[in-house]
Amino acid sequence: MNNTIQKYKDYVMTGFVKSVQPVVVETAKDAVITDVNGKQYIDCFAGISVVNSGHCNPEVIAAAKAQMDKLVHCGSYIYYSQPTADLAEKLAHITPPGLTKTFFGNSGAEAIEGAMKLARLYSGKHEFIALHASFHGRSWGALSITGNQGRKKRGGPYAAGIAFAPVPYVYRSNWRNDPEECARQCAKAIDDAVRFATAGDVAAFIAEPVWGEGGILIPPPNYFQEVKKVLDKHGILFIADEVQSGFARTGKMFAIEHFGVTPDILVTAKGIADGFPLSGFTTRPEIADAYKPGDHLSTFGGNPVACAAALANIQFMEREKLAERSAENGKYVMAKLHDLQRDNPLIGEVRGLGLMIGIELVKDAALTPATAEAEAIREVCRENGLLVGVGGVYGNVVRFQPPLVITKQQLDKAVDVFAGAMREVASPVRV
Repeated sequence: MNNTIQKYKDYVMTGFVKSVQPVVVETAKDAVITDVNGKQYIDCFAGISVVNSGHCNPEVIAAAKAQMDKLVHCGSYIYYSQPTADLAEKLAHITPPGLTKTFFGNSGAEAIEGAMKLARLYSGKHEFIALHASFHGRSWGALSITGNQGRKKRGGPYAAGIAFAPVPYVYRSNWRNDPEECARQCAKAIDDAVRFATAGDVAAFIAEPVWGEGGILIPPPNYFQEVKKVLDKHGILFIADEVQSGFARTGKMFAIEHFGVTPDILVTAKGIADGFPLSGFTTRPEIADAYKPGDHLSTFGGNPVACAAALANIQFMEREKLAERSAENGKYVMAKLHDLQRDNPLIGEVRGLGLMIGIELVKDAALTPATAEAEAIREVCRENGLLVGVGGVYGNVVRFQPPLVITKQQLDKAVDVFAGAMREVASPVRV
């Protein structure tokens, strides 16, 4: 057994993912990971949608190194830091209109918790509406608004004042052939949740514009517009969780831009700094002003090195048009996967926006989740030099979320390896 793997077994707590992939990463560049034995893998998971600008992007690394020579830490909420200020200014220019003030943290869960606290302080209300199949992080408050039993088990009881409504999971809904009606019915369910499952004291509704851990669920185009009507009627804020879908992943800088609404608070992490730990939530000035001195703090939030890396990362994305590239390559891959679907009854649905793509595997016309098959396909892909994710509330969705700098040649090879894995797993006898 590799020495690193043994050390993990001996010294690292194992409460992370269900099955850690036996790949000991030595180096990584762009969309390729190399292990300690020199074997290379096309990375189609990007560290869970983190290294959107590619592994070890030279411009991001250079910015971080230059900042390290000057200042690593000062406590950016005790003293002023130039990289923190510059990044906040940049976010004000690229986030949806009107969102101009950012609070920085270290992880998506931390940013979600901060956004929830801010919504309560600003609104003077205390309840939240969240959605089935959602995932917002693994801290207590974030799990309280997570609608996924698999993530929440053994952690309760959770916070009171949370009501849940159905997610617009069109493929498994009663309106599979009418996505717009699915959107209307799911929005109505939010209205019903406010009326019948809360005290009418709802501070905010929180949703991912694309549900990542839920299985790359893409809402119908009218969904958030219908939801916004409900929220406005009840005076409820909208928190958009863009932790996984942000920073050019879906073909727009932020996924919510696909749906014609502007959130009140936008939460970001993962792709913000191309691998450096950083998160934030961005909002309108009048909402931000609900935080008074001492109300909230993060010791390492707004770290100068992470902020310098993030600024270089965003500048690279803009110059290289990674959002446009993601949209183009996403359509390219989706077309190939749809071709593959025609000859593979195991593929129930292919769905995605940009390079955030899910392939839901089912056993039959009753949509019985092919969970074991999804895990087996991931294993075969890994054995053949391709790293993919598996997720969804039933664990039956293969996830393609590569670095956005991936080439078409690499995408072609990735689809070929996936197709081979499909054939091998679907075969009665695995060789």
